[in-house]
Amino acid sequence: MTTATAAPNDELVQQDVFNELKWDARLQPNEIGVIVKDGVVTLTGWVDSYVKRWAAERAAQHVRGVKAVANDIKVRVPGVAERTDADIAAAAAWALEWDAILASGSVTATVTNGWVTLRGAVEWEYQKREAERAVRRLTGVRGVSNLITVRARSKPSPEELRRKIEEALIRAAALDADRIQAEVQGDTVILKGSVRSWMEREEAGRAASSAPGVTTVDNRVIVAP
Repeated sequence: MTTATAAPNDELVQQDVFNELKWDARLQPNEIGVIVKDGVVTLTGWVDSYVKRWAAERAAQHVRGVKAVANDIKVRVPGVAERTDADIAAAAAWALEWDAILASGSVTATVTNGWVTLRGAVEWEYQKREAERAVRRLTGVRGVSNLITVRARSKPSPEELRRKIEEALIRAAALDADRIQAEVQGDTVILKGSVRSWMEREEAGRAASSAPGVTTVDNRVIVAP
């Protein structure tokens, strides 16, 4: 990783992204192209599973100096891993039903040409993320659209909700909470400010979404290394 205090230039960011891709044992870096312009990373190429496409995106987000990631990687499922939409739908239904974090029947999956669309309602944002995780690694999946809605039972006051979020941001060791501001509008939280990396931005969103009563997080935090 680049350790200089100044913001890395695009060439250094590109090399760091390549190194991060090599570091992930799930990936074959020679399958993935990396283009960097003004800190925005575009990933290209072909992989044989959706989880690899997702892993490549997460790897790029870990790199210092990355401001955003455009994932143009395509999933080309090899013949031995091909599954019909009915098979994938059945596997997704099983994975969702047996996930202890999700209430039975709260989420459904439909599949078209290997692309899984999740619908339903959950009480917490982390349950929405968990549902996507449950189907992401299924054989034959080419992509996932998460249309699950969050319907929180708890309805704390805006002042209480903002306080809980601020406390969560302070507890997060990876964050400089003084650089992030939280604004509450009903059950929606708007995050503003700046962080040093994309992963810090994601961590701020995760911390805010975990507060009771939050259904939507509008993450406007910018990456300013």
